[in-house]
Amino acid sequence: MTSPLTTPAPEGRWTPRLWGTLLVLCAAMFLDALDVSMVGVALPSIGSDLHLTTSTLQWVVSGYILGYGGLLLLGGRTADLLGRRQVFLVALGVFALASLLGGLVDSGPLLIASRFIKGLSAAFTAPAGLSIITTTFAEGPLRNRALSIYTTCAATGFSMGLVLSGLLTEASWRLTMLLPAPIALIALLAGLKLLPRSEREKDHNGYDIPGAVLGTTSMLLLVFTVVQAPHVGWASARTLLSFLAVAVLLTVFVLVERRSAGPLIRLGVLRSGGQIRAQLGAMAFFGSYVGFQFLVTLYMQSLLGWSALHTALAFLPAGALVAVSSTKVGAIVDRFGTPRLIAVGFALMALGYALFLGVDLDPVYAAAILPSMLLIGAACALVFPSLNIQATNGVEDHEQGMVSGLLNTSVQVGGAIFLAVVTAVVTANAPAHASPQAVLDSYRPGLIVVTGIALAGLLITLTGLRTRRTQRSIVVAKSLQEEVDAAPAAVRD
Repeated sequence: MTSPLTTPAPEGRWTPRLWGTLLVLCAAMFLDALDVSMVGVALPSIGSDLHLTTSTLQWVVSGYILGYGGLLLLGGRTADLLGRRQVFLVALGVFALASLLGGLVDSGPLLIASRFIKGLSAAFTAPAGLSIITTTFAEGPLRNRALSIYTTCAATGFSMGLVLSGLLTEASWRLTMLLPAPIALIALLAGLKLLPRSEREKDHNGYDIPGAVLGTTSMLLLVFTVVQAPHVGWASARTLLSFLAVAVLLTVFVLVERRSAGPLIRLGVLRSGGQIRAQLGAMAFFGSYVGFQFLVTLYMQSLLGWSALHTALAFLPAGALVAVSSTKVGAIVDRFGTPRLIAVGFALMALGYALFLGVDLDPVYAAAILPSMLLIGAACALVFPSLNIQATNGVEDHEQGMVSGLLNTSVQVGGAIFLAVVTAVVTANAPAHASPQAVLDSYRPGLIVVTGIALAGLLITLTGLRTRRTQRSIVVAKSLQEEVDAAPAAVRD
């Protein structure tokens, strides 16, 4: 029996079932983002309880990133080939079980394994969920509205994770691991009833197994190398050889994809300037924000002595601004288009980062910190939904999973790479046995790098605006010339 939602949503008011479908997908995206941010505050308690060293403890975070970022390309294409609904629900069930396991284990290796499995399952739910939205809601105002709500849930989950982890860790770090399990289970049960059934892709010319192996291996190795580089050294033989291996694997991957009848990634998609700008913009957007959050968390907790909950509440205005804007962004995109909104968002983001350069060791929150948080919150509300809309517009339904996986890969890889770069810059400028002021001064180069990343995102977006103006002027000039040529000779004279 097929679902009535197998066809794109009609124009007009959304039905309760359609809202329910979107709510299930938003719940999964909320959990993915929540899990990324929530574990950070709980790390000291986890290390103390399980007697983990710092090097082992960082893999509680890195394990999730490795599974998530390394398998997104495979997850996106799998959703297209095997059915989006099926892939989404199976992966969501695995996510719930891994969350339960993570809250019950008593050893570091088992906790890291559960985190990797959660990241792996999120690598399938994220592109499958996004492609369900883009194939259920027709391109235009309906899809823009749905995507603005969907991406708002991701940003809200990332912000709320900090607050929830601060509250839950006061009781037990295990609660931070267990919390996603019942939410995922409820979403799974609702999804079984509400999600539209999708057929498997029939004429897909076989499975690109070599491409899947090469793509997954190269992404896993890239994320692993970037995560480990700050610890083993960027110029170490291990890091350089790993990057060389990634380059070789990616080169072979491209060659395989060009010759494959059913490629994991159809390289022709990347011939679109808008698509390339969306992917690069996603890397700059998430990479700059993760680097900023890392530095600000160190500043607030290590230098100002704020508690985890106090720090989380300091970030809350940004998340709250994103949440309240969810119903408005789609209409703004309809009116102004994605390139303009992305450009404005990156400008606000860079301004927010730059303002934070002026903080000292005795800040007044309302004057020194809140303006940056509000500017960054406004930027997130504009940029993230617009990037998702720009990346998925104009893409055929049977390739929506592929593009969704590619976009999420750009987000995760950008976050991993730029966070590692910011960490390296701060470490290089950190003096030994320094005063608090010297430590704060060592953070400023990292903030400058973060600001530079946001400005790079702005410049990338502006090239798209210039291209659109040039194309529009050419079309107008051509149409005017055609009118002149078609006019009678006397009129032309």
